[in-house]
Amino acid sequence: MSSTREEEVMKVLGTVDDPELAGVRIRDLGMVREVAVCGEDVRVILVPTFVGCPALTIIEKNVKEALCTLPWIASCDVSFSFETMWSTEQLTDEGKENLKKNGIAPPPTDYVEGEEWHVDCPYCDSPYVSMDNVFGPTACRSILYCRSCRNPFEAMKPVVPFTLNNALS
Repeated sequence: MSSTREEEVMKVLGTVDDPELAGVRIRDLGMVREVAVCGEDVRVILVPTFVGCPALTIIEKNVKEALCTLPWIASCDVSFSFETMWSTEQLTDEGKENLKKNGIAPPPTDYVEGEEWHVDCPYCDSPYVSMDNVFGPTACRSILYCRSCRNPFEAMKPVVPFTLNNALS
């Protein structure tokens, strides 16, 4: 019975948008780390995309509101874990497509820590882009410009999983 309820919770979490990215679900961003159901009590542990993300309280509120639509839930605890680091490798294919619908290029899949990275334009798929500013409107995005369709756009910065090898390099 618990696994069915966990599936229900995961399904609801699949409807919660990141507040800064309309149509991009927190589950598709890979933010859902753990779901535990004990009778009528639910505990959800999320991993923020960036530690200083200003939207964490909004995400917590939105998750609780969404889960309260399940009639069997008596209590819901939502917390953020900083024990493991989020990485862009956790994005689902649907999450990447929804980023593009928002005019945001998904991060490169072949990124190597410390090397330059490249993305194609989310509007026309052209590889002819230039980085205007590594610092975008949020900590997780950069501003680029497409030389083909002449549109400015944002790109999600690549974040690789933290390992001891990364820290020592």
